[in-house]
Amino acid sequence: MATTVTKNGTSKKETVTVKKEVQKKLAEQTIGKSVNVQPVKSTSIPKSETSVINLDDRMQKFEQLKGLAHQRTRLSDTLTELNKFKYNQSDSANFEIRDSQNLSFITTNTNLIHLVTNHLKATLESRKSEIEKQLIDFEL
Repeated sequence: MATTVTKNGTSKKETVTVKKEVQKKLAEQTIGKSVNVQPVKSTSIPKSETSVINLDDRMQKFEQLKGLAHQRTRLSDTLTELNKFKYNQSDSANFEIRDSQNLSFITTNTNLIHLVTNHLKATLESRKSEIEKQLIDFEL
């Protein structure tokens, strides 16, 4: 701080405070002088668009969840029906496979029927457990 002498003989001290410097910078900014200030760019999407996108995504995921739940229900029903099935050593058990051209394969061999139903049960149970895992891990 320097002391200066004026014409009438009294001395005056120049005092520069932080407040004055801040006021000066603010004045320069409002006038439009270049002060190292970078404008903030808005990269956010308007709220109305994000809510629509999120709603559509959420609805699509909900439909996927419903599809998985429906598959699990069908598998459970099929497994229940297979478990109800009873076959004996007599000729009362029949196994028939028919294709789209109406060709068929029929057997009364209970050992073969037993093998096929056991394999079918194992396949259905493994698929059911896969779907249940997907349902547990599913996020809306």
